[in-house]
Amino acid sequence: MAPSPESRLRADTAPDAALRQIVAGCHADLLKYRAIVLKSARPNGIHQTRVALRRLRAAFGLFRGAIHGPAVRALAAEARWLARECAAARDLQVFLTETVSDPPPLIRRIGRRLADVHLRHARAALSGARFAVFDHGLQAFAAPPPAGPVSEVGAGDARLDVFGRAVLDKRHAKAIHRGRRLEQFDTERLHRLRIAIKKLRYAAGYFGPAFAPGRVKPYIEATARLQGALGALNDRAVAAQVLADLATAARPTEDVAEPLKALAKQVASGEKRRRRRLERAWKDFRKAERFWRA
Repeated sequence: MAPSPESRLRADTAPDAALRQIVAGCHADLLKYRAIVLKSARPNGIHQTRVALRRLRAAFGLFRGAIHGPAVRALAAEARWLARECAAARDLQVFLTETVSDPPPLIRRIGRRLADVHLRHARAALSGARFAVFDHGLQAFAAPPPAGPVSEVGAGDARLDVFGRAVLDKRHAKAIHRGRRLEQFDTERLHRLRIAIKKLRYAAGYFGPAFAPGRVKPYIEATARLQGALGALNDRAVAAQVLADLATAARPTEDVAEPLKALAKQVASGEKRRRRRLERAWKDFRKAERFWRA
């Protein structure tokens, strides 16, 4: 297996060069899993396509102080648009295979029809002229810059470790602030915390190679556990939309009221267990060593 772009980064790598390497890796993953989506309905295709797009968006945001300008903003906006176009297909997959257990045959049948609609929508976005422009833009961005000054390179630090330390400090502090009085959080505040932790996890992965490797993994694992706990609670909000979509997709001859009511009840169960898991993950995260300050 080829090493990831991040694994080839070093402490003295220039931040703008690091971002170009990361974008090149994300672009390669996007093309790889896009090909799967266009040829089959395998769940891994749409899932990994969205992962590649999330990683792209995170990278553009985290390295904003190293490279900025209209071209970067445009690429980040297109990655967000494309991820949104693929979201419904993935949300339905997660709901039917992970969020609920043993959905009734009627719901499975409606789900298959709806999945076909979502997949066609995602394929249209991944194969149209807009994607072609985005694809070309990523390829051009990841290419080595021409000799001489580059207009979109910021005036930040020239070393990845120095630049990354500042970004990680900021993202970690933001996550800690967002998590204050966690036990009182409603759905919206949990969602904001989940986004902050997700960005922090990506930051640790991108900047980790610039620091002592052995110290990075425990921190990333702690953020991953916390993100997973937050995601389990977020699934309830996503499930509400999926249930509404299934109800809309049902034909007049298909009586889905009771099956959907039962699934909604199933989704709502386990709140206390999810909250306890979140509290444990939050405590572990708070105790995790900040490897960039070790």
